[in-house]
Order: sequence, then structure tokens, then C-alpha cells
Amino acid sequence: MNDTISPYKALDYIRDNAEAYSIAKASVVFLTEYRRTIKATLMIQSDAKTESAKESYAYAHEDYVNNLAALRTAIEQSETMRWKLIAAQSKIEVWRSLEASTRAEIKGVG
Repeated sequence: MNDTISPYKALDYIRDNAEAYSIAKASVVFLTEYRRTIKATLMIQSDAKTESAKESYAYAHEDYVNNLAALRTAIEQSETMRWKLIAAQSKIEVWRSLEASTRAEIKGVG
């Protein structure tokens, strides 16, 4: 079983995808923060009299809804990448455990 896990492939995967994950995560943070800007801008544009009506206008506006859709996509991408990176880290941990077990067996400690 030890032969099927390559810590080097897992490390390569982490290295090769670190930048893409950071970009995906930055998109989530940006879109989350930008959502507030869109809401404020739309509330200012609204002709409604009450704050509640202005807020309703902003939340229902196409620009706000489009931002939410983009945020959803960004979160999906970020989370997919995060879990793949966690899986790669887990492979390394499994490999370490198997290697430790193998060393213990060779020494006759197990």
C-alpha cells in the first residue's frame, strides 16, 4: 500500500495550486466586501423614502444579484481547491504514518 501514495506528487500538487487557491480565496473576500459597496451605491440611487425600502431596492437590484452569483461561484471554486489541498496534505500524513509503521516493523518494535 505504501507504493500507491506518493508524497512527492502531493507536495507538487500543493505547490502547483497554491497560487490559484490564493486567487480564488481573494475573489471570495473581494466579492464579499464589494457586496457592501454595491448595496450602498444602490441605496443612494434609490428614490425610496425609507431606509427599509432603499435596502429592499438594493437587494432586489440586478447588480446585487449578479454579485451574489459571482460570489457563489468564487466560494465554490475556493472551497473545491481548499479541500483538494487538504486531501493532498492528508495523503502526506498517511504516507508518514505508513513509513513510521514500516520502520517500526523493521526494527521489530511493533
